Amino acid sequence: MSVHHTFLTPIGPVRIIADRQGLCRIRLPGASPRDLVPETTPPTDPVLSQARQQITEYFKGVRRDFTLPLSISGTAFEKKVWDALQNIPWGDVWSYGQVARALGKMNLARAVGRAAGANPLPLVIPCHRVIGADRNLTGFAAGIAMKKYLLELEGWRTEQRRGRLFLTGRPEKTY
Repeated sequence: MSVHHTFLTPIGPVRIIADRQGLCRIRLPGASPRDLVPETTPPTDPVLSQARQQITEYFKGVRRDFTLPLSISGTAFEKKVWDALQNIPWGDVWSYGQVARALGKMNLARAVGRAAGANPLPLVIPCHRVIGADRNLTGFAAGIAMKKYLLELEGWRTEQRRGRLFLTGRPEKTY
C-alpha cells in the first residue's frame, strides 16, 4: 500500500509517494499527465513528512544531500545507474559517458540516458545533473526548462546556442 502527498514548491506542485519501505516516487510538474493539486494539510506519514521537509530545504538552498529511506523498483542496470547518479555532488555535473565509465560500461552512454529518464525519484536521485558530453542540457522527464532551473538553483549558468541550452562556467563551491 502506498501513501502520497502533494505540496507547493518553487517549481510548482510536487507529488511524493511512499510505501512501507520508503519514498518510491516523486512527480514533478511537467512530468506527470495528471494535474497536481497541493494539499492544505501536512502529511501524517513520517517518510512523506521527512521528504517534504528535505525537498523544501533543497529549494531554499540549505540542503544538498537527501537522507531518506528509498524504495526503488527497476531493472538491475537502472538501479546501478541510479546509485551512480547519487554520487554526483550538488553543484557538479557528469556526462552520460562519465556515468557509464563510472559503472565500467564504457559504451553504454545511451543506456545510461534511458535509465536516467526512468528515474522514479528526481531531485533525490539527481538525474538533472547529467548532461551531454558537449555540455548540452539534454533529456529530462520534466522538460529542459525544469533541468535548467534545477542546475541554476545549484549555481550553474546556462546559455542558449543554436537553439539548445548549454552549461557555461562552474558554480562557486561554497560548501
